[in-house]
Amino acid sequence: MITVYGIPNCDTVKKARAWLADRGLDVAFHDFKKQGVPAELLPAWLAAFGRDKLVNRAGTTWRKLDEATKAGIVDDAAATALMLAEPSVIKRPVVRWPDGRWTLGFSAQSFEEGALNAPN
Repeated sequence: MITVYGIPNCDTVKKARAWLADRGLDVAFHDFKKQGVPAELLPAWLAAFGRDKLVNRAGTTWRKLDEATKAGIVDDAAATALMLAEPSVIKRPVVRWPDGRWTLGFSAQSFEEGALNAPN
């Protein structure tokens, strides 16, 4: 099973979900807004991507944060607290592929690689 984590109105999440649907792949969607950020997965995401990639510093949510909050993201604990409080600051989508691999964001190449190991 492929699991896509994100926010349904995010354009990148929409592209990723459409790409997967066009290929008839079995996908579960975890909506950060309705289901929350899975706190138990944040350590794995931080290990896979690092906080500098996982926390989207180019997004609207980041830009709206006060300077003290931004300056306080100096370690994984601070990044975790921010991601739990402000799910929209997480770069999206985060995808768990059937082989256990994680990807961040959407690119046709990384999705093609993940889809090779996905049952239809």
